[in-house]
Amino acid sequence: MNRRQLLGGAGSLSLLALSGCTTTTPEQALEPQPAPIIPGTYATMYGPMPGERFPIPAVDLNKVPERFWRRQVDYSGPHAVGTLIVDTQTFYLHLIHEGGKAMRYGVGLGRAGFSWSGRGVIQWKQAWPKWTPPEEMIAREPDLEKWSARNGGMPPGLDNPLGARALYIFQDGEDTLYRIHGSPEYWTIGRAVSSGCVRLMNQDIIDLYSRVPSGSSLVVV
Repeated sequence: MNRRQLLGGAGSLSLLALSGCTTTTPEQALEPQPAPIIPGTYATMYGPMPGERFPIPAVDLNKVPERFWRRQVDYSGPHAVGTLIVDTQTFYLHLIHEGGKAMRYGVGLGRAGFSWSGRGVIQWKQAWPKWTPPEEMIAREPDLEKWSARNGGMPPGLDNPLGARALYIFQDGEDTLYRIHGSPEYWTIGRAVSSGCVRLMNQDIIDLYSRVPSGSSLVVV
C-alpha cells in the first residue's frame, strides 16, 4: 500500500446511501484460477471453529484468491499504530502494527452506488450481533419488515448478514449505519457485492475483533 492512496482518505465520511450490510450472492470464485496448494498454517487459520456460539464451518480456500488470505505485510505509510485502513481499490483492510508492519485482510465492499470514504471511529463492537435493516432498505425490500427494529431485528446466527462479529462505525458521535463485519459468503471476498458494508470471512473478523479496541480510528480510501 502506498502513501498517496492512504492520504486520499482524509475527508469526512461520505455516505451515498444507507447500508443494510446484506446480500445473497451465488457461490462462485472471484475468477477462474487453478486450485492453490494450501499450506497447513492457512488450513488451520481458516478451519472450522466448533467452539463458537454458533459453530463456524471451514472456509474452502479454493474459492478465495490467495492474495486475500490474512497475512502480515510491511507498512511505511503515515497512519498511527492501531489505525484501520480500508482500501476500496485493492479490497484490503490493514490494521497498522508497530515496527513497520500491518495485518492485512481481504474484504468485500459495497457495490456501485453504495460507496463511501473518509474517516470514522470504531465506537463499539459486538460478538454475534443482531441485524436490523434500516427503513430505507425495508422500503426497497418489504420482506425484510420481519427483521425491523420494531420487530426486534434478526437474531444472531450463521445466516445473519453481520456474521460472527461486527465493528460499528461512527462519525462525530453519530452512527453511520456502516459496519465492518463477518460473512459466511467467503466467495464474495475481493468483490463489490454487498449493500454498503465492509465484510470479512468469519475467521478473519474474529481475528480482527480480538485486535481492535473500541475507539480505534478508521480511514477508508
